[in-house]
Amino acid sequence: MYRRSRTTTGRGRKLFIGAAATALLATALAVGTGLGNAGENCNGLDTALRNNLNFIADQRANPDALAEARIANRQAVVDLIQQRRVTAGCTANVQADRPAAPANPPAAPANPANPPAAPANPGGGAPAAGAGEVVCQGSSVTFFNENAAPAASSGNFPVGTTLRVTNLDNNKSTTVKVTSPSGSCALLNNAAYELVREPGKNLIRRAVIERIG
Repeated sequence: MYRRSRTTTGRGRKLFIGAAATALLATALAVGTGLGNAGENCNGLDTALRNNLNFIADQRANPDALAEARIANRQAVVDLIQQRRVTAGCTANVQADRPAAPANPPAAPANPANPPAAPANPGGGAPAAGAGEVVCQGSSVTFFNENAAPAASSGNFPVGTTLRVTNLDNNKSTTVKVTSPSGSCALLNNAAYELVREPGKNLIRRAVIERIG
C-alpha cells in the first residue's frame, strides 16, 4: 500500500509539472507573437503617424513661442515612424486629417504695372522656365540632418521628383530632387536648407513649394 501510494503521488507530481511547463510555454509564445505582430502592424504605424501629423498641423495653424521646438521634436518622431513603415512594407499615403491653415494672411494681388522679380535660386541656377505647380499650400519647411549634396525628402512625392522651395521672407529658393521618404510635404537636408535659411531660424514659415519635374 505504501509503495502504491508513493508511485501514484510521483506520477501526479510529474503530470502537474508537465502541465505547468506547457502553460508557461504557451504564454511565452503568445506574448512573443503579440509583440512581433505589433512591430509589423501597418495599421498601428499608420495611426501613430497620422496622430503626429495632426499635432504638427495644429501647431502650424496656431503657432506660439514654443511651436517651432514642438514641431521639430514631433517631426523627428514622424521620421522614425516612416522608417519603421518602410521596413514593414506599409504603403498607405498617410496625411493629417485636416490641412494646416496658412500661417500668414494671403498676399495682396500683384500689380501688373510692377510685377515682382523672380526669386533667386543659388542652389540650382536660374529658375526653370515657366512656373512649377504650387503644392502643399500653407506648409512650412524645416530640415533634417544629412551629410550630402542639396536634396529633399517627402511624404507626398516619390523619390526622383524635382521640387523648388522658395523662402518668401528672404526671396531665396533652391531646386532639389526628392531622395528619401518623410512625413512632410518637403524637408530639406542641411546643405539645401542653408541655401534658403534666414540666419538663426530653423523653420521657414512662409514657404512656396513647387513641383517642377
